Amino acid sequence: MTKAGEQRFKKVWTGVRRGLAGLALGAGLWSAAGAAEPEKVVFGTNWFAQAEHGGFYQAKATGIYEKYGLDVSIEMGGPQVNNVQLLLAGKQNITMGYPIRNIKSLVQDLPVVTIAAPFQSDPQALLAHPQVKSLEEIKGKPVYVFSGAKQTFWPWLEANYGFTDDMIRPYTFSVQPFLADKSVVQQGYVTSEPFAMEKGGVTPSIFLFAEYGYPPYAQTLETTRKWVKEKPEVLRKFVQASMEGWKSYFENPAPGNALIKKDNPEMTDEQIAFGIEKMKEYGLVAGGDAKTKGLGVMTDARWKATFDFMAQAGMVPKDLDYKKAYTLEFLPEEPVLP
Repeated sequence: MTKAGEQRFKKVWTGVRRGLAGLALGAGLWSAAGAAEPEKVVFGTNWFAQAEHGGFYQAKATGIYEKYGLDVSIEMGGPQVNNVQLLLAGKQNITMGYPIRNIKSLVQDLPVVTIAAPFQSDPQALLAHPQVKSLEEIKGKPVYVFSGAKQTFWPWLEANYGFTDDMIRPYTFSVQPFLADKSVVQQGYVTSEPFAMEKGGVTPSIFLFAEYGYPPYAQTLETTRKWVKEKPEVLRKFVQASMEGWKSYFENPAPGNALIKKDNPEMTDEQIAFGIEKMKEYGLVAGGDAKTKGLGVMTDARWKATFDFMAQAGMVPKDLDYKKAYTLEFLPEEPVLP
């Protein structure tokens, strides 16, 4: 090869090497960006931020969602928020639901599916003044309940304790009627309303429905059939990360609490601590089957018990295929034990 030819070869080869290096660098950057691009998930809660949502806020605060490649936005619920509408409209991808509502949605063929049950027991209870010692004693007394009670727990109270519609009073989302009248009984979460009552000078008698056989799970995770079909891995990761978040929250809730108070500045440390204490006391998250089968677990037996109660109460047709309301396929393969 002549000297001139050798120089031309060197120039061409140098250009080729630079081109290959550029392609490799570009591919590397594309690969890194692709690997780092998290899946966006919008998750809706059922109320303003509180301890009962702690596991989800903990998973976000401590980077657990990020570890699983998820970019999770948590949207608070409230009395004017219809999470099912937001879910079906695609505004939320996963929302906090309730088995009774979910089974009822099948009657309208709404494409909603429950994928996990963070609360093994419903925290719903009746709260009475200290002189009331049993649910049976409440029969005939005024009971303040929300408008949806007739479609959830009231038929169960009617069937098992003889409650009647003339006992119902409209719930005002306040404990003031209760504090002002010793004959009043009201609904409430064991994690919340008793705290306000104690602040008002009354330590209530608490009748947690779950302890008397009320079957539904609570604060379940719901998504759409579309997401079940198109995003199974995202759902699997979300359930796994959320349950790890709950485990972490009960060990050290400080990170999650900081985000809860950021979203809901009216939430106090004292109220949050009360909520955590009651969740532990009543085994709402870590009790029942979750003790041995892992956080978030669901079983066919519990879903059947819930459906049977609803069918017997005339809330849904007895031939409804209730199994369409849930799936067990997204529960952690290795249980997240409390």
